[in-house]
Amino acid sequence: MYRSRLSTDLSDLTLEYVSSIKDDYQIALYDILGSQAHTLMLYEKQIITKNDTKKILSALESLKNEKFDNLTEAEDIHELIETLVIKKAGITSGGKMHTARSRNDQVSLDIRMKIRDDINIICNCLLDTIEALVSLAKNHQKTIMPLYTHLQQAQAGLFSHYLIAQADVLFRDFDRLYVAFNHVNQSPLGAGPVGGTSIEIDRHSTAKMLGFDSVLENSLDATSTRDFVAEYVSMIAILMTNLSRISEDFVIWSTSEFSFIELADEFTSPSSVMPQKKNPDILELTRGKTAEVIGNLTAILTTIKGLASGYGRDLQQIKSSIWSTSKISINALLILKSILLTLHVNEKEMKKAAESSYLVALDIAEKLVRNGIPFRTTHKIAGGLVQLAHQYNKSLNKLTVKEISKIAHDAKVTPNLIMKIIESTTITSSLKERKSFGSSGYDEQKRMIEDRVKKINSYRINATKRYNDITKAFDDLSGKVTELIK
Repeated sequence: MYRSRLSTDLSDLTLEYVSSIKDDYQIALYDILGSQAHTLMLYEKQIITKNDTKKILSALESLKNEKFDNLTEAEDIHELIETLVIKKAGITSGGKMHTARSRNDQVSLDIRMKIRDDINIICNCLLDTIEALVSLAKNHQKTIMPLYTHLQQAQAGLFSHYLIAQADVLFRDFDRLYVAFNHVNQSPLGAGPVGGTSIEIDRHSTAKMLGFDSVLENSLDATSTRDFVAEYVSMIAILMTNLSRISEDFVIWSTSEFSFIELADEFTSPSSVMPQKKNPDILELTRGKTAEVIGNLTAILTTIKGLASGYGRDLQQIKSSIWSTSKISINALLILKSILLTLHVNEKEMKKAAESSYLVALDIAEKLVRNGIPFRTTHKIAGGLVQLAHQYNKSLNKLTVKEISKIAHDAKVTPNLIMKIIESTTITSSLKERKSFGSSGYDEQKRMIEDRVKKINSYRINATKRYNDITKAFDDLSGKVTELIK
């Protein structure tokens, strides 16, 4: 339909090569809504008649329930929808729908509307997952576990502390997407192919009808840039990387060697050969799908890095990467939330692991500091005690005064002081005495959990308002359409 300048149609092979129709079904509804808003604006500006407007809007409304056939000669959804409108409304009326716009501003519009909705969905999924983390943390404020650096036991901690840490990571993912929404929610409609139009349209009117916060002013910028796509997918790549790290923790902790947690059966898979196996395949797939999202980001950046200003057909190729990224991240969040809500935590194994090592070494060093001894000296004392305990294959509190006397003598500290501190220091006392802001001590858990609950509620209010604003704009648009075509 668009090949007015050309004397022949595309061959079947060429059409198959250039067509994006299979990827475009994701944005069909957005294209219809954008066309309705554009048609209403043309009518309000007296560019088309009421009769033409009614015919176009009626045709567009009927297409909302259309099951678009994959077997079509249209190059993309924009051409297909316009073709169907002309078929239903006639060329005299339907042929006016595309007045003062281009496929270039259409496709940018549709992608922005799709990403905008996806951000709202993902933000809500993020809050649901964060809520599951915080809810689990509430139940495990006393569950002792080792905290790790370099995958080596480092300090005693609480499972709630780990869960709150992951919640805070996802809060930042929410923040990034929430800000990215502002860059996405700007209307390019009416920018034309690249340089605008001589017809007196009202771009602000269509932006308002479609729930956009503002108009993307410069017509060249509006039609040819995809930095908002790269920003969105990069935010999701960071989110998926964070989910992948949580998945890796859970994969490790669900092994027989750790046995810290057990996944519900519905989130595991058996072996085709070994009957005893309970594999954490779902979490492994999150790691694998993270690689796919990172690949999508690489594909998008590679596509746009070499394009000259102005629209290039290369941009067509990034759409599938966007849809894939959104679908993967939404499903990954839904899965993780469900895993958290059904997770079995083996508190005994966690505590046993924490008590089997020398996690109170730093606490001993810090108690010596409180007795006026320089930290670097107390660090050496505590390190020597651990070395001694390891040598004798015993816990720190089983060391004798005689055994520690040389360490005490070299450090010019009385052995009795060291023994008194060793005997009074346990995993539990360590967590009771951990007082620094944001630490893994008992007292800080309650405060941080209460703070996160308030934060979730505040974020939900903001996320809901955005969703409601867009919904109201679409309801108002639907009302205008209904009023004109009745």
